[in-house]
Amino acid sequence: MIYLRKSRMSIQLQQKLLEHFVAGTTARAAALLVGVRANTAKLFYQWLRQLIASKQESYLLAGEIEADERYFGGVRKGRRGRGATGKVPVFGLLKRGGKAYTAIIPDAKASTLIPIIRENVLPDSVVYTDSFLVYDVLDVSKFHHRRVNHSKVFVRTKDRVKSCFVHAAK
Repeated sequence: MIYLRKSRMSIQLQQKLLEHFVAGTTARAAALLVGVRANTAKLFYQWLRQLIASKQESYLLAGEIEADERYFGGVRKGRRGRGATGKVPVFGLLKRGGKAYTAIIPDAKASTLIPIIRENVLPDSVVYTDSFLVYDVLDVSKFHHRRVNHSKVFVRTKDRVKSCFVHAAK
């Protein structure tokens, strides 16, 4: 078990917070249940997420790949979707019927997303994306790019239309 070494928080409190993290409890609720400040629980959860992200395996995806970005965080007033304050952007690649690759990203710009796709997807793979302008670069790259217009349909397969677009970062 890996614990925060230079923390004033006892190992018992760290274990309790870890149990709540695994159970899916929000940081604020875990703070109330364990008896620590909300900011302490939030920072501990953030540290756990960074630790998990750093241990992720690297492998190449091939075939039919879905690419999408998502924003995670609590419910907040104000702007929704791309550019929402206080949300953590996560980019995901999903091989249909196979493995997924996710990465926490600083922003949803082409300079951030396209290198991730190039590093993790083999050439001649079919990459399905939404109509976000960032993915225009894929039209002239070594991938077969297919767009999904979410206002009309989510994902079209060879024989039927799926009822939902499977996000890699769920």
